[in-house]
Amino acid sequence: MGDHKEQPLRVGAAVRRRRRAQELTLAAVAERSGLSVPFLSQVENERARPSKPSLERIADALGTTAVELLAAADPACSVDVVRAADDGFTPPDSCSRSLVRGHHQLHAMEFTGDHDEGREVQHRNDELMYVVDGAVEVEAEGRAHRLGRGDTLYMSGGVRHRWRATEPDTRVVVVAVADHIEALEDRHRQGA
Repeated sequence: MGDHKEQPLRVGAAVRRRRRAQELTLAAVAERSGLSVPFLSQVENERARPSKPSLERIADALGTTAVELLAAADPACSVDVVRAADDGFTPPDSCSRSLVRGHHQLHAMEFTGDHDEGREVQHRNDELMYVVDGAVEVEAEGRAHRLGRGDTLYMSGGVRHRWRATEPDTRVVVVAVADHIEALEDRHRQGA
């Protein structure tokens, strides 16, 4: 109960819903992502599982994040256990895994080892980074922040940032308010 080990992640349906909501063709997504139309069709029809880099390219082409696509891929649960050995939830060859399944208000990802340090990201809502093991360097708002084991970094929504592991076997947990939540607008209304 709440253990989805028997239910594989179905990211293809989430990709299709997002693409159709934006009234995009597979050809348009292929052009934006640099991936082929046949591959994207296989992803949408659950005949191919995209790697982490491919999923990020698809997400970029759809104006979202890989985390959002993964979250939309599984129905929401009020209680859910994500097992450490649940390889059905993480794309193969991945250095990251989602710690929360479904369409929830929070997203949580665990990153192990290398991370795509060149990729700058910006999230709509607030985010917290916790270094479980190792060390990272985060560049945010033009400043470099060095974090070690047990350190946390909080960023308000809208802050453009990038980060990289500076030691082997680094493990980082990132928890963020989901992009579909209107937390920024709520905050501005409260301050008005």
